Amino acid sequence: MSEYNDATKAIHAGARQTQEQENSEAIFMTSSFAYSSAEEAAGKFSGEEDGNVYSRFTNPTVELFEKRLAALEKGEAAIATSSGMAALMTLAYSLLSAGDRVVCSRNIFGSTVKFFNTYTVKFGVEVVYVDATDYNAWEEAINDKTRLCYFETPSNPLYEVVDVAKVAELAHAKGALLCVDTVLATPALQNPLTQGADIVMQSATKFIDGQGRCLGGALIASKDIVDVFTAFMRSAGPCMSPFNAWVLLNGLETLSLRMTAHSSNALKLAQFLEAHPKVLKVNYGGLPSHKYHELAKKQQKDFGGLLSFEVEGGRKAAWAFINATKLMSITGNLGDTKTLVTHPATTTHGRLTDEEKAKAGIAEGLVRVSVGLEDIDDIIADVESALAQL
Repeated sequence: MSEYNDATKAIHAGARQTQEQENSEAIFMTSSFAYSSAEEAAGKFSGEEDGNVYSRFTNPTVELFEKRLAALEKGEAAIATSSGMAALMTLAYSLLSAGDRVVCSRNIFGSTVKFFNTYTVKFGVEVVYVDATDYNAWEEAINDKTRLCYFETPSNPLYEVVDVAKVAELAHAKGALLCVDTVLATPALQNPLTQGADIVMQSATKFIDGQGRCLGGALIASKDIVDVFTAFMRSAGPCMSPFNAWVLLNGLETLSLRMTAHSSNALKLAQFLEAHPKVLKVNYGGLPSHKYHELAKKQQKDFGGLLSFEVEGGRKAAWAFINATKLMSITGNLGDTKTLVTHPATTTHGRLTDEEKAKAGIAEGLVRVSVGLEDIDDIIADVESALAQL
């Protein structure tokens, strides 16, 4: 569907009707597939013939989600996984070997840090962390042993924005691959593969689903790289269920519309918070005052639905604000139609040491808000009322 625009691809890419002529995508809830002969089964299991083999690694509903997501990400291929963290595991265990180095930004999801520090290093892989926007640090850390560079942009929850093209150039000069986690932007707002990245990682659980219904993850890259991931999937099995793929397919259809609305609401809330006397700092790329505003404008179509802000008084004040909200759901998830609020230092980044939190800028007074699709006046009223309690 290369001749069509993204909004059309989000609804039609990869679709094919079955003999039932359904207009809505079918769910193939099956673990295995039957063949007309032993010869056909042998041909498909060996790969000599195209076709479904076993739902751990080939399923028509999952394949449709993969094709549609790849089209939106401007990639050749994609592989879907059971969660965002399953995508990270597939990335690491497919590409890395003992003696390899990973260069990673500090400001990444807390579970990602835990995965690298606790499990990846057990297999003789070195993980080195750098400040996300210190390009001299990236250059110094990337050496001939570096196999993979990894960062989030925008980052969660501080909204750091990394220059994809600049880090890609540094990585490629040493023969390393660059993987970009762009869960906050989604393919509706940013396409890192067109900016120099080799791999995009998505937690489809977030904005791609958009309603907090199910888990899912994905890796998007060239066909050659995705073939490496597929071999790992066939053996290890961190696969996406057909039902979840069907839910996420429906999420893709409205992704662009929702991301525009999330961005609009988040900007208005950020502007309100920036002017409030009880707020010390607001982290949102849509604000002209934000350090990375111009780079975000250059790399992204809009600024997305996640922001964070800091209140004076540390954890006590942050918890008091969160507990005083009425409209928001207190949860560690993000990307929902509902507005969600959490305290990163004790939830999403709670497993990090105090030193790791300090290096990542996760202050005790930091509050994260995933701005939903409710009426923005109601969201602002809820925030204003909660701040008044401090």
